[in-house]
Amino acid sequence: MNKNNKSFCYEGGALKMDGVSLEKIAREFSTPLYVYSAKQIRNRFMDYIRAFEGMNTLICYAVKANYSGHILKMISSMGGGADVVSGGELYMALRAGIEPEKIVFAGVGKTRSEIEEAVNRGICFLNIESAQELETIQEVAAESEKSVGISFRINPDIDPQTHPSISTGLKENKFGIFPAEAMDLYRRAASMKNIQIKGVHVHVGSQITSSGPILEAARYACVFADRLKSEGIEISYIDIGGGLGINYEGANPPTPSQLAGEIGKVFKGRSETLVLEPGRSIVGEAGVLLTEINYIKKVPGKNFVIVDAGFNDLVRPAMYGSHHRIVPVEKEGEKLVADVVGPVCESSDFLAESREVEGIKKGNILAVMEAGAYGFSMASNYNSRPRPAEVMIDEGRSFLIRRREEPGDLVDTEV
Repeated sequence: MNKNNKSFCYEGGALKMDGVSLEKIAREFSTPLYVYSAKQIRNRFMDYIRAFEGMNTLICYAVKANYSGHILKMISSMGGGADVVSGGELYMALRAGIEPEKIVFAGVGKTRSEIEEAVNRGICFLNIESAQELETIQEVAAESEKSVGISFRINPDIDPQTHPSISTGLKENKFGIFPAEAMDLYRRAASMKNIQIKGVHVHVGSQITSSGPILEAARYACVFADRLKSEGIEISYIDIGGGLGINYEGANPPTPSQLAGEIGKVFKGRSETLVLEPGRSIVGEAGVLLTEINYIKKVPGKNFVIVDAGFNDLVRPAMYGSHHRIVPVEKEGEKLVADVVGPVCESSDFLAESREVEGIKKGNILAVMEAGAYGFSMASNYNSRPRPAEVMIDEGRSFLIRRREEPGDLVDTEV
């Protein structure tokens, strides 16, 4: 377990989150179950606010990391904005009370209806990712007789030094516009009646564990902004995205304070508002997935710990080969080197492979750590499995923030 994560500790052999027994929560709300620390989410968000105090900054939480309405309301209450990538995320952000002027909308495939909603809601700006998208946004804005804020997402071909599936700023990635084309598009946008150019956007990837790629992207964005200014195109925002990683497996990513110290040097003397889009670094270490051991299966040369959570509940290990610490909620039981696997009918349904795990006993609860980001938000109903419930711990109190789905929920949208 990450010793730097103060929300978790063992007391008398039992794992607690912010002083509340996770075994008790698992028995009360059943498993699989996502549990979050409100205290840690607030602290992580406020780390960004405090770190960038003194700089003109807009912190837009990346809704994709975890779109729980309760978490979004917490972000809203602290004055946060939102980075959204779909109409559904826009709806969730607005529903939580996040102000439209603090919302930025990215994504390569925004539909016309999503653009219409963003224009009508008056969000801060849309990050444009293609020439055709610019034309569609102008058409929608003209039909609505509104002016719409835009920025172009530039693909700077910067290696984020992360997993290929979560790299977004290399030339082979689908994201953004190549610099050679971007300047022409800015000129075209400047001539459009309903387009208000607000910024420049770069985002190079996710789970970045060193400040280098983020700083390189920030420098690139500033240089590009200066090129725009030399052509008479003034912008008011520089959006450098998010991507700051967390400690899944011994990583030591920079803190928001350390990042701010370095970015502050890049932005010294600039007038633009700096936009940041943190997600994983706010909620990732604040959440766990609790799962019960159903069976222990020992075959020649291999052990399997079969739990009730599958890759429909947490897909990251199967999709990315991601490492999540797995610790016992009750330490009583065997210590085994085993594959921790779920009940889904796929060989890739695993939470860990060849991992030494303690507390292995039928009926015991395991905690899959660092599951607050891209856990529930990527969950599915594969194998017709209802999605798990979510529980929040706040000031010693645990309460349900999303009920467990039931089989009937699987057919509610059928006609």
